Amino acid sequence: MSGRQLLKGIRVLDLSRVMSGPFCTSMLADLGAEVIKIEMPGSGDEGRSFGPYRDGESAYFMLLNRNKKSVTVDMKTKDGAALIKAMIPHCDVLVENFRPGVMSRLGLDYASARKLNDGLVYASISGFGQDGPLRDLPAFDLVIQAMSGLMSVTGPRGGPATAVGESAADVCTGMFAAFGIVAALFDRARGGPGRHIDVSMLDAMMSMQLTGLSRQLYLNETPTPVGNRHPVTYPVDSFPTRDGDIVMVCFSQGSFRALCALMGLPELADDPRFADNSARNRHDLELRALISAWTTQHSAAEAVGLLNGANIPAAPVWNLKQLTESEHVKARKLIATGVHSRLGPSPLVPQPVRFSDSEPIAQPTTPMLGEHTDEVLSDLLDLDAEKLARLRAAKAI
Repeated sequence: MSGRQLLKGIRVLDLSRVMSGPFCTSMLADLGAEVIKIEMPGSGDEGRSFGPYRDGESAYFMLLNRNKKSVTVDMKTKDGAALIKAMIPHCDVLVENFRPGVMSRLGLDYASARKLNDGLVYASISGFGQDGPLRDLPAFDLVIQAMSGLMSVTGPRGGPATAVGESAADVCTGMFAAFGIVAALFDRARGGPGRHIDVSMLDAMMSMQLTGLSRQLYLNETPTPVGNRHPVTYPVDSFPTRDGDIVMVCFSQGSFRALCALMGLPELADDPRFADNSARNRHDLELRALISAWTTQHSAAEAVGLLNGANIPAAPVWNLKQLTESEHVKARKLIATGVHSRLGPSPLVPQPVRFSDSEPIAQPTTPMLGEHTDEVLSDLLDLDAEKLARLRAAKAI
């Protein structure tokens, strides 16, 4: 099959940095868009300074900026801002994640950009959106997790609010931004206009908490941490075995009855304490003790095998080493061997959506700081060596 890149021919001017914006544009690059990443001369994207490092290069940055071209431009200089303005007419998409108001001060806000390219899809990613009472507050992933309510429902029962162990707000907002950009491009292809897309990290995290919102909005019940168990259905929880934890999902009366039979305690299915989901929720600690007494008699593999054999969804709790070395990851080709111009072969994790008639980029790359500055400015803006030298002397590039 000769694969094709679904966004080939789309050019993205990426003014974003750190995580939410770069995650968005990496998804577009994975689908074949040409992503021109603008970085500050000398220091580059702040993400380049985030560890861990491999031979002095940030692994964090490499994972987030695959298949992009790095161009160094100081947008705060007159010449640098002029370069960005000159590039806008040649681009389909612009992505930025500065605090609201910064792009206006640079003369690069949507109203200004639209005058240069009325078909431009312009995406602004921020902590709290382009309007509203919180718009000017600084935002990082932990700030958004705290304010979104996600931390308030994460952690052990009765314990302190706990952050999710990954930058969930950054990643989810990046995905929503990519979704909005592709939708806008689709509408533009049907004759629609260019448009501004306003994506807020807090908005994104709120919209994803469907279980908690269903209780808050419809029952006026404010969720609290309950550990690994599901807040509504029980037993949906993690349990110990002889050699590690497993999870199981008894989501129905039938699956709970099957679990009771598997444990050799079929009478529990008719015990008033556990006869229905409401009763099991009231007596969840008692039920958890009974189930744990059974699971600890087995290894994780044995318990999962028995549960799955009884048509009860169950799985071992893996760490990232177990996941990345699994046969599933190998079979699904979830880790690609990328190329870095200095480090050589490097593992990368492209977007996971598979298309029947499109293959992933064979050898994804990650750029050195400013690696493509001369190439892009020469090709896109027809700048010769003398003009590039003048811009360097002015510290615009």
